Formats: sequence, structure tokens, C-alpha cells
Amino acid sequence: MPTIGPMELVVILVILLLLFGAKKLPELARSIGTSAKELKGAMRGDSDSKEKGEEKK
Repeated sequence: MPTIGPMELVVILVILLLLFGAKKLPELARSIGTSAKELKGAMRGDSDSKEKGEEKK
């Protein structure tokens, strides 16, 4: 299985910079991070929300 080295990461970042522009990249990264955080919370949330619901009663 091929690995992604530093040169490949640089190429990917340059392509992203060309596609989205310098002003849009921080916003894009922030939204990806927020989405990942929500996904982790949702995956853990099923058991956590049941426990929290029982504590409130």
C-alpha cells in the first residue's frame, strides 16, 4: 500500500490553494474540523445520551 510522503502533501496543498484560494482555506479547514467533531460526538452520543437521560430523571 503506497504511503503519502511530504512531497505528495505539498502537491495536495498547492492544488487545494489553487482550487479554493488562500482566503477560503482556513474556513474550509474549520468546517472540516467541526464536522469531524460532530461525527465523533454522534458516534459516541448514542450511549452517552442514554446515560445522560437516565441521570436527569
